[in-house]
Amino acid sequence: MLKIWGRVNSVNVKKALWVAEELGLKYERVDAGMQFGVVNTPEYKKLNPNSVVPTIEDDGFVLWESHAIVRYLAAKHGAGTLWPADLKQRADSDRWMDWTYTFQASLRTVFWGLVRTPPEKRDLKAIDEARGKCAELLAIPDHYLSNRPFFAGNSLTIGDIPLGCHVHLWMRLPIERPARANLERWFDRLCARPAYQKIVDIPLS
Repeated sequence: MLKIWGRVNSVNVKKALWVAEELGLKYERVDAGMQFGVVNTPEYKKLNPNSVVPTIEDDGFVLWESHAIVRYLAAKHGAGTLWPADLKQRADSDRWMDWTYTFQASLRTVFWGLVRTPPEKRDLKAIDEARGKCAELLAIPDHYLSNRPFFAGNSLTIGDIPLGCHVHLWMRLPIERPARANLERWFDRLCARPAYQKIVDIPLS
């Protein structure tokens, strides 16, 4: 059985769990990271020398890096759906997976500053600057979604998974957000999916 190490409130772990749920895979999840520890143990470091989550083990095959995990599970179990059969559509999906890192870099400052930092230790100037950068960046996917319901066409693919997890944080944070109508419609489509409701759209912590 597929085994996934990671805590449920990790945005990167959510990527692995969401794709597993979308594919209807049976898996065992093991709490790891932050308050659960585990990641610095010798046993875990043999699996993932970076001491972070997620990590998966699939019939003896060990893999870390959340986007690599999404690609692997989709290619193995979702060929023609989450893993597009068409080369150009798959490259389009890959493009948005990689672009997510651009958005994540700024969003991290906002999320950690408002959710995981005590109020008295928050750098409000840095948080607001990062919020502004996030708002600016999201104009790019918003424009791209003007003529398609999902990033690689008419159905959910790997291209929606990573950004869908990070945009959830953006939409649920107590911040001012400029209107991004296309992005918001896309987010609503994700929120209507049972797997997204179960894994991604949970309280921030």
